[in-house]
Amino acid sequence: MNKIKVGILGATGMVGQRFIDLLQSHPWFEIAELAASEKSAGKTYEEAMEGRWKVSAEIPNKVRKMKVKECKPNLDCRIIFSALDSSVAGPIEEEFAKNGYVVSSNSRNHRMDNDVPLLIPEVNPEHLSIIKKQKQRFGKGFIVTNPNCSAMGLVMALKPLQDAFGLKKVFVTTMQAVSGAGYPGVASLDVLDNVVPYIGGEEEKMESESLKLLGNVKNDKFVYADIKVSAQCNRVNVKDGHLEAVNVELGRKATLDEIKNAFKNFNPLKKLNLPSAPNPPIIVREEIDRPQPKYDRDLGNGMAVAVGRIRKCNILDYRFLVLSHNTIRGAAGAAILNAELMKVKGVGLNRN
Repeated sequence: MNKIKVGILGATGMVGQRFIDLLQSHPWFEIAELAASEKSAGKTYEEAMEGRWKVSAEIPNKVRKMKVKECKPNLDCRIIFSALDSSVAGPIEEEFAKNGYVVSSNSRNHRMDNDVPLLIPEVNPEHLSIIKKQKQRFGKGFIVTNPNCSAMGLVMALKPLQDAFGLKKVFVTTMQAVSGAGYPGVASLDVLDNVVPYIGGEEEKMESESLKLLGNVKNDKFVYADIKVSAQCNRVNVKDGHLEAVNVELGRKATLDEIKNAFKNFNPLKKLNLPSAPNPPIIVREEIDRPQPKYDRDLGNGMAVAVGRIRKCNILDYRFLVLSHNTIRGAAGAAILNAELMKVKGVGLNRN
């Protein structure tokens, strides 16, 4: 099978590095282009990354000598994976879309656009239908986004409950890993022996993105879910893995066994055989003290979500913990899975 050529924007940052790590042996996609800021452009990737490679022991041999280019739409590839910082991502991604590229973005800039899918393949694949409206703006190219890393884990856990019982209210408190702040991220003197009870814009993103993800598309418009979501976000001294404490009020009453079975039986991508899709996507931990980031963040190669401590709530209906790997499932891995879904669904990976 001829692999589809892909390019990575922001290839020298933490999420860009994770893209490279996950794509180096991908069965469908081939890294053909690397792009970054003017500071790195013109150098080999190895030269640009001197002292900065952080996601594994070594830079993959396939990209060491690749020339880093500027983030301009003259790259020899079909798919663009964007790991650009939000301060520059918006117009650059639009320029690539206007020039016919499929942009699978991890950046926040276009997530809430009224013609851009905010996509989790297990949750809302039907939202890809909005692309035909977006093409009125860009032509042959388009942008698809994955959600904020903390919204990703939350919504993965909420979707089976919404489908089985309906949802009315959600309270979530996050304990988010320092890698979510990028590199160098949070200063050690701020986070060691401490919890930082504020992450700029995070609570707002969790509350708004969740409603778009759990909503529908009707008449080429997004209809947001009618659910009350309240989030409190905290940065904790953990390298990788966002842990979230969730309380939910359901649309109808359910037993504890019904709740657990809803999680365990949730596997809508099983028949598609997507390379990055975890099987199952939700793993229920029965131990009284799990999930924990140290032990559970790498389940499903970092793409599965762990749910545990499922129990009755004295105020709402049920409470539980959710854990997801923020730089894999919550970032690069999510964008790659989105592209895999588009390939299988025949969305946009030819230039017709």
